[in-house]
Amino acid sequence: MEFPPLKAISPVDGRYRGVTEKLADYFSEAALIKYRLMVEVEYFLALCDLPLPQLSSFNGTQATVLRQIYTDFSLSDA
Repeated sequence: MEFPPLKAISPVDGRYRGVTEKLADYFSEAALIKYRLMVEVEYFLALCDLPLPQLSSFNGTQATVLRQIYTDFSLSDA
């Protein structure tokens, strides 16, 4: 069974892929990248909600575009 290395959970994943496949969406390298992006985007948006003068030019309508970075995340993005 062939699968991308970014979806692997550990080096022994090949042998136990049938057992670990469901966990790949949460514990693989690709999942780490996706959830790291989610945290960074949401952290930035939370900072924008504060009255910081450095972020006053950020338009709230751009939040949807930023959230699409992680909601539309694919393996090729990783």
